[in-house]
Amino acid sequence: MADDNVVFVGSKEVMSYVLAVTTQFNEGSDEVVLKARGVAIGRAVDAAEIVRNRFLTDVDILDITTKTEELEDEEGGTSNVSAMSITLGKKSS
Repeated sequence: MADDNVVFVGSKEVMSYVLAVTTQFNEGSDEVVLKARGVAIGRAVDAAEIVRNRFLTDVDILDITTKTEELEDEEGGTSNVSAMSITLGKKSS
C-alpha cells in the first residue's frame, strides 16, 4: 500500500481527519489507514466511526493493529507510547 493512503491522526479536529479519509476514497483509493499514537488514538477511532456511519456507508473496518512504540525523550531516555492503525476499505459486494 502506498504512503498516500495513510492519514496520520494528531491534534486537529476530528472532522479534519474525516475529510482526509473521505477525500482518499473519493480519489479512488480502495483502502485508507488511520494511524495514531497516544492520546490521538481516540480521535482516530472517532474519525473512522464518523466516516463509516455518516459519510461512506459502503466502507468498513478491515483491520485494527495495536503496538507499543519506544520514543526517545529530550534527556536521552526512552518512553513507551501506544500506537494504533485502523484500515478502512470498501465493502466487497
